[in-house]
Amino acid sequence: MTKHVRLGAGSGFWGDALDPAVELLEKGDLDYLSMDYLAELTMALLQRQKLKNPKAGYIPDLPEHMRALLPLARQSGTRIVCNGGGANPRAAAERIREVARELGLGGTRIAVIEGDDLLSRLDELVASGTDLTNLDTGENNFVGIRNRVVAANVYTDSSAIASALEQDAHVVIAGRVSDNALYVGPIMHEFGWSYDEAHSDRIGAAITVGHIVECAAAATGGMSSRFAEMPNMGRAGFPIIEFGEDANAVITKVDGSGGRVDAFTVKEHLVYEIGDPSRYIMPDGVADFTTVRIEEAGPDRVHLSNMTGRPRPDQLKLVVGYEDGWIGEGMLFFPWPYALERAQKAKQTLMERFERLGLKSDAVHFDFVGVDMLHGPASPAPDHDPAEIGLRVAVHTETKAEAEKVRRACSQLWIMGPGGTAFGTPIKPRPVYGLWPTLVPRFFVTQTAEILEA
Repeated sequence: MTKHVRLGAGSGFWGDALDPAVELLEKGDLDYLSMDYLAELTMALLQRQKLKNPKAGYIPDLPEHMRALLPLARQSGTRIVCNGGGANPRAAAERIREVARELGLGGTRIAVIEGDDLLSRLDELVASGTDLTNLDTGENNFVGIRNRVVAANVYTDSSAIASALEQDAHVVIAGRVSDNALYVGPIMHEFGWSYDEAHSDRIGAAITVGHIVECAAAATGGMSSRFAEMPNMGRAGFPIIEFGEDANAVITKVDGSGGRVDAFTVKEHLVYEIGDPSRYIMPDGVADFTTVRIEEAGPDRVHLSNMTGRPRPDQLKLVVGYEDGWIGEGMLFFPWPYALERAQKAKQTLMERFERLGLKSDAVHFDFVGVDMLHGPASPAPDHDPAEIGLRVAVHTETKAEAEKVRRACSQLWIMGPGGTAFGTPIKPRPVYGLWPTLVPRFFVTQTAEILEA
């Protein structure tokens, strides 16, 4: 009989619901609960927290999440793998060790995965002559942002996760591993796979299923083009992978939970946030989504087969976060009659105020909420007098003082603007962080896995 491993997707982002993860541990009969918390910008925000407090920089919700999940996981024998360590996985692991002790879970083994943070090695990279061209814009003047860099984390593979599991870790706390490494690592550990060419298709299969479930409810009805048909999404179940040693898999969920798993929810997320479907490049390998066969195998069960891949790349993606000025923002609302005309007049008035205040900006952007905020100039003009219209203005500035002028100008429309205008609390200026994605040689990155025992 083919050996199988069961993995649950316990989180799709920082802020995701916790109750489906609890449900997975209570009813999912899992071997592993994998939890993704990170987005690209998240690392810059967490690194800023770490710079202010050396004991911070991990996902702040993580200790309370583990307080709820650890007793269930230890009882069921489920191992938890997460990237909630963010910019400071060691501090996160030390805090989780305290939580385990407080819960009376002595002997809990918590693994710390480190090696993705290259902030202190950036100058070494520059000096080595590594090409740090921005993958998105093609800019190559990295030195121009060097003194504003606040974070530099490389997307790492699952080798350190597999090593931690080999060391009998009950909980694995990583930083910026790739999202689907949280699934690939346990699978490679369970089946003893290596990165040789003979395992490329199997690792490609693990990457494929990891990609499908890594955003949790997005594979069980969330964000679906058929969302109106999805049942009880307020108590949506998060997905479960049943992965076989033969590299076939089933995507399913807990019986009786909300949402749905069918061939289309799986297909919709298979093509989510990808470029070339024949070359989905991850640190663990390159998956080919064009070969996968997707078939419904019963209610809320989808079978995947013929998944393929190629060996892992020689370069890894490095995302550098840097300070990129400030944003000044305002939101105003206008009532019927002539709501749109009032908003347009308010926009003109704000532009005049900006000029009179001597505002220095890089970009000024207006949205008419209810008219063109989502589709911009592609939106058709309304053919009626709307009941209400919102006006949002966002201004990018170099300094906080200039951004503050936007807040003041918006507040001045309380009396200087159209009658009937409604305002919320004036929005404070906030810093902007830019991202500089680039590539670095794999040999430059060394990961470690260390066990802390409660």
